[in-house]
Amino acid sequence: MSPKPKIIFSCSKCDAQFPKWQGRCTECGAWGTLEQGLAAVKQKTGSVSSAPAGQVETLAEIKEQADSRLQCGIFEFDRVLGGGIVPGSVVLLGGDPGIGKSTLILQIGGQLASKDQEVLYVSGEESSSQVKIRFQRLGMSTPRLKFLGETDLEIIISTILQRKPQLVILDSVQTAHTAEVDSEAGSVSQVRAVTAKLVEVAKANNIPIIVIGHVTKKGSVAGPRTLEHLVDVVLYLEGDKYHAFRVLRSAKNRFGSTSEVGVFDMQAGGLNQVSNPSEIFLADRKTQNPGSVVTAVVEGSRAFLVEIQALVSRTNFGYPQRRVAGFDFNRLQLLIAVLVKKAGLYLGNQDVHVNIAGGFKVNEPAVDLAVCLAITSALKNKPIAKELAVFGEVGLSGELRAVNQADKRLGEIRKMGFKEALIPKMKLATQPKGLTILNYNSINEAIRDIF
Repeated sequence: MSPKPKIIFSCSKCDAQFPKWQGRCTECGAWGTLEQGLAAVKQKTGSVSSAPAGQVETLAEIKEQADSRLQCGIFEFDRVLGGGIVPGSVVLLGGDPGIGKSTLILQIGGQLASKDQEVLYVSGEESSSQVKIRFQRLGMSTPRLKFLGETDLEIIISTILQRKPQLVILDSVQTAHTAEVDSEAGSVSQVRAVTAKLVEVAKANNIPIIVIGHVTKKGSVAGPRTLEHLVDVVLYLEGDKYHAFRVLRSAKNRFGSTSEVGVFDMQAGGLNQVSNPSEIFLADRKTQNPGSVVTAVVEGSRAFLVEIQALVSRTNFGYPQRRVAGFDFNRLQLLIAVLVKKAGLYLGNQDVHVNIAGGFKVNEPAVDLAVCLAITSALKNKPIAKELAVFGEVGLSGELRAVNQADKRLGEIRKMGFKEALIPKMKLATQPKGLTILNYNSINEAIRDIF
């Protein structure tokens, strides 16, 4: 006798489950979103499966396939993916509204279509005429890029199987819906079901699919976390929409490193690749301004220079203000405490503002020393030598700690024309020619000699 099915109520917004109906979901706070359904009935323990056994292979028997990655022609995008788009993979691209996701994805489709590769562009947010206007604005024209204005997933999959394109682009996954799930498009259950079906189609037919995902206020892709687990690659396009620079990062990559970044410059004709980020980020630097320090950061396999700016002014309130842009606020509080305790600087009545020029975001501790010297320079109103670049981690006791890939950082510093590098004492594989190395053990020593 089969067990009696159990009735549950699921939230169409967050997919939370409850044993009885209630007006408000206690997990996400939405009203009127609970829908009745049946819970899955588990088989009794000890039951024997009637499915046939699968074919098992040893790793030695599996033949290696040549790297057949699909290179779109935009090197910065291919770099982040690990060398190109892997056939049969599903790539999820997220980012804030207006940051340039659709522009980037349309440029990728145009580049591949210009190489006589058929690209299917599926959009549920824009009409064909709107997409054509944007396509013409980007200066691209190719008959190999096909457009499908559809939100029904079954129709989309049928079109994919009929056309068999080299690349499918879906803008966006929140607009697509399947008839198998009884909820509105964009809900948690719909997004999960749509993504799972797209992954199945991509793997079975060896067709790569790029989907655009909306983001929440916190910056993560909207929908369940399982959405990121279903796809092969998760990319985020970051940047301040009031600045021209955009940074493409990888949060997950089954076929490459997650530490690579791509840098783009947003112009009227689309996103332009930035092959030398150091030159771009330092283009508007004023060398004789107090509070300006150049440091070397490493993202993936590349190193480039950015400008750390600091402004210190006497506070007009009882409690001094601390503001950051592109840097971690808690890290700034820690460095200020080190400067006060170990370097003897008095910042109790000073507002401190720190900014990474160009809208770039830096998270690695190698910029600690540059932030400390920028604050000190702004407080003392003394500029740092224009031919000096610094990097290093600052400990809680004021000691300077070595950082990884120091030789790569020094090489970029020398290439950009700097004559001196202030770093912690460490062993270097090679001594860069034409670059004077200044080594220090503590932040107190560095501040005393520089100022």
